[in-house]
Amino acid sequence: MIAYFSKVLSASWAICQGLWITLRYLVKPSITVQYPDEKLAPYERFRGALLFDADTCISCSLCVKACPSSCIALQNVMAPDPKNPEVKKKVAKVEWYSIDFGKCNFCRLCEEACPTKPKSVWHSLDYEVLFARREEMVRGWKKGFEYVGRWFDPKTKDWKEPERHLQVQSVQARR
Repeated sequence: MIAYFSKVLSASWAICQGLWITLRYLVKPSITVQYPDEKLAPYERFRGALLFDADTCISCSLCVKACPSSCIALQNVMAPDPKNPEVKKKVAKVEWYSIDFGKCNFCRLCEEACPTKPKSVWHSLDYEVLFARREEMVRGWKKGFEYVGRWFDPKTKDWKEPERHLQVQSVQARR
């Protein structure tokens, strides 16, 4: 009989503790974010979509070598050699740069390998990158493209702006 009453008492105490926790949170102010209208800025070390700046890239290919999933590709600018115009030499500028977000595992090794200051490739704070087709997952950059990049449409053979890329912050953080 004592065991029965001790169980009832311990269960009652557990219910009172649970109700006390509920009552404490009931009177606290709400911290709900109304998502489509309000957006939270992620922490500084958040690994969002990769962005690229063709102006600061020196085309060293360290990001390509550091990528474990082989999702980065680039091509150097080729200029004629002043001594021999028939021979073309690589210049320390990038002709085009592409990242396949379908293969990328957001490991940040490409950003760490980049020797330029500020980084030419970096993770943004964007978490709302949407892709409607597989072709849109391969983002490409050339000189003059925005940081977000463009995707190549094989049907029209033209670079197109991403339609559904919503930026969390207008100025992207660079490390």
